[in-house]
Amino acid sequence: MSTSRHFVCWACPRATPAVALKRRRARLSARILFIFASTFLILLAAAFSQERRERTLDEIKTEAIHRAEIGAYPLIGLNANDVREAFQSIHTRDKDEWAAGFMGVADRYMAEGTGLQSTDPKKADIDFIRAWHLYSFGRWPSEGASPKKRISYAKAIEAFLAHAKMMDPPLEVVHIPFEGKEIVGYMRLPKGASGRVPIVLAVNGLDSRKEDLAESFGAILPLGAGFIAVDGPGTGQSPIKASPSADRMLSRVLDYLETRPELDKSRIAMHGVSWGAYWGTRMAISEKARLKGVSVQSPPTDLFFQKDFVLNSLLGNREYLFDQIPAIMAIFDNVTTLDQVVDEFAKMSLVNEHLLGQPTTSMLVIAGTRDTQVPISDIYKLLDSGDVPKEAWINPQGGHLGRQPGVWPDPRIFREVILPWLAKTLDAKPVPDQR
Repeated sequence: MSTSRHFVCWACPRATPAVALKRRRARLSARILFIFASTFLILLAAAFSQERRERTLDEIKTEAIHRAEIGAYPLIGLNANDVREAFQSIHTRDKDEWAAGFMGVADRYMAEGTGLQSTDPKKADIDFIRAWHLYSFGRWPSEGASPKKRISYAKAIEAFLAHAKMMDPPLEVVHIPFEGKEIVGYMRLPKGASGRVPIVLAVNGLDSRKEDLAESFGAILPLGAGFIAVDGPGTGQSPIKASPSADRMLSRVLDYLETRPELDKSRIAMHGVSWGAYWGTRMAISEKARLKGVSVQSPPTDLFFQKDFVLNSLLGNREYLFDQIPAIMAIFDNVTTLDQVVDEFAKMSLVNEHLLGQPTTSMLVIAGTRDTQVPISDIYKLLDSGDVPKEAWINPQGGHLGRQPGVWPDPRIFREVILPWLAKTLDAKPVPDQR
């Protein structure tokens, strides 16, 4: 025989049908809200994951061709049809396959240019430039990523130097002894200048190279200044990897410049792009006495080096075409994992090193508020620090380096913002008839 027990709460009034209905509706609404919130969070996580992944090969091809068509970095100067042709032989994201695809197209232009040197030097020069750009994109973003990328980089240098032979004033390849190795630089000085010449030390970013800077900085010669372009620590032909003390390499370049009798050692400036801007900011502090001014584009100073920014902005960044984190790994010594990147970055922060806030030389700071690669807060932190007023050019619609497609492309910023400031800072006197 079974018995049943009934538990009654005497303190609770019996619910009326209307109250019971309201309670059921409230429970149903709560369940719906819970399901909606859960679904939203799942979709948000999926979207976030989508943002953080690298582009697929098809996405890279589409974006690269688009950037070539509009002259956007890193395809400035590349012909979109040449890019399409190279992509026809690239079917995976294998790095050697990538390099081989672009070398295959570039080789044809290099051979044609070589054959035309004596009969049609102008056409040969065009071919060399075309080959250089293709070889350089074949090694992009880092030549150390695979054997064929290293070959493509070597060929890029060869093609650029073939092009450089046509330059007037000439380009001088300088070799500066440094810690048992050498710093390779490209120097050009304006011809016909009276007196000693002011000069700019130009340092590249993560994936550009001194060849790119040497091509751009030819535009400073008519303004009465020369330049020397070198690969920043960990990139290109640099003799050392990036580290908190790697700016000593750039100080050695200043030592060398002071030995050249045709240069005015009291009028030396520096320009740095992105990672080069990081080195430029350090040099504005450490070499305050020797640098008359430093211009920097999107200099990372602090937040850039923090773990959250690495994971949530740099990893899978879409403003960067592809493989930004692997390219960053390549500039350091024996860094192969994301955790190691985070560890190295902690050492590089100018705040952690107690450098930000120290006296600087005069500076021009260029940036875009929509930059997803270097946070605008790093730029404001730099502007707020130090002992002297800084000049700033901040594009509220600009991305990395302040660039804005169709409005403020890289060449316009260089021509209208950077060059005039450097010429003014160096008190350079225009010298006509430079090519």
